[in-house]
Amino acid sequence: MKKLALLLPVFALAACGEEPAPEPTATAVATPEPINEVPAPNEALFKTTFAETCEGAEAVNRAVCRRAMGADTVACEFGLGEDEYLRHKASLALNEAEDGWMLADAEALCAEHGAHHVDK
Repeated sequence: MKKLALLLPVFALAACGEEPAPEPTATAVATPEPINEVPAPNEALFKTTFAETCEGAEAVNRAVCRRAMGADTVACEFGLGEDEYLRHKASLALNEAEDGWMLADAEALCAEHGAHHVDK
């Protein structure tokens, strides 16, 4: 009887290998929605955005922008004209289409630097 009990698991394993593999079933694969890739806010982008938004302001000499992970705004510090120091602060925010950056509170920022705010 002990021999039969020892052979039973061997027969069970052998039988498992003979079964046909189940047919693969088609499953619906969810495709992710496209994500708007917004360019990274860097010095060149800030210089261009500031110049296009604040007509008549001194040109931005230097700029450093920092964005927290996943944030919709970017904190920037910048220097104007010949000033090599980052004495001024501004924020960039996603535009309405969420495909680019714009100056947050542009009217006040432009007025502070003696420039005219240009609406796009």
